[in-house]
Amino acid sequence: MGKKLMRTLVILTFLLTLGFSSNAWAKDQVRFVYVPWTCVSVKTEVAEFILNKLGYDATSMMLSVPIAYQALATNEADVFLGNWMPTMKSIAAPHFESGNVKQLDPVMENCKYTLAVPTYAYEGGLQHFEDIAKFADKLDHRIYGIEEGNDGNEVIEMMINENMFGLGDFELIPSSETGMLSQVQSYARNQEWIVFLGWSPHWMNNIIDMQYLKGSDETTFGENDGTATVYINIRSGFDQEQPNVAKFLNNFLVPIDMVNEAMTMLHEDNTLEHLDAGLAWLRSNPEVYRSWMDGVTTVDGEPALPIVEAAIAN
Repeated sequence: MGKKLMRTLVILTFLLTLGFSSNAWAKDQVRFVYVPWTCVSVKTEVAEFILNKLGYDATSMMLSVPIAYQALATNEADVFLGNWMPTMKSIAAPHFESGNVKQLDPVMENCKYTLAVPTYAYEGGLQHFEDIAKFADKLDHRIYGIEEGNDGNEVIEMMINENMFGLGDFELIPSSETGMLSQVQSYARNQEWIVFLGWSPHWMNNIIDMQYLKGSDETTFGENDGTATVYINIRSGFDQEQPNVAKFLNNFLVPIDMVNEAMTMLHEDNTLEHLDAGLAWLRSNPEVYRSWMDGVTTVDGEPALPIVEAAIAN
């Protein structure tokens, strides 16, 4: 681990402790952690908004994936809505096995998380993981990922380190989600070839003419060419302490259409907030949030739906 990354982790751990520990036992508090991916941010901000309207003290903090799990495992956070499986297995499984973190029902199904290329590269013959090395010179021996410590980056690094598909002389280029996609769009304007980490739901699928590569299996991004399920994770014991919140979380199945459309709104209007985009979609699809409120109450035990309906309508 590089010195810069180590310093960053130490600082984040300190901020995490500072931000959460002083209120660790506050009544009716719900502490979300999330990673800096737009899809996770939209889901988290919508859930946080709803719980605050129901009388809870819901807060959130952005962290890297490994530190988010450490926060759940040490009772410094309660809920994470971004457990992409199977690619997060190496990070999440030890916490599940220890009993410190619990996996609830899916929050999104039929997602995608694997390597992708612009359509012109796909049509040029780069269609499978096995094809990447054939076009090493066109790709400048690089694969573009997102932030350091991300599970997708770890899969790419493992593929390179183990020379899977002949990728031993390739280099992973980490970046932010925004930085990586800006790079992809820049390459696409000039018809340059690039392999990058892609996923759905995301606005990239609507804005970038792209294709997902074939070839992923259980040893890389998962079976069925990287088809993924996103789960809700909670710290151990949280569902017993907050059964009403747990009921809401188990109802909280988010349609891919909601996230795709919200993310496209955000991409097209950079003044829009994640929450605003999510609520705009819900106003047009009230049956979704109504299903989330089935059996859920306010902190005071009143029916949740009238409160949430009024809040989303405003």
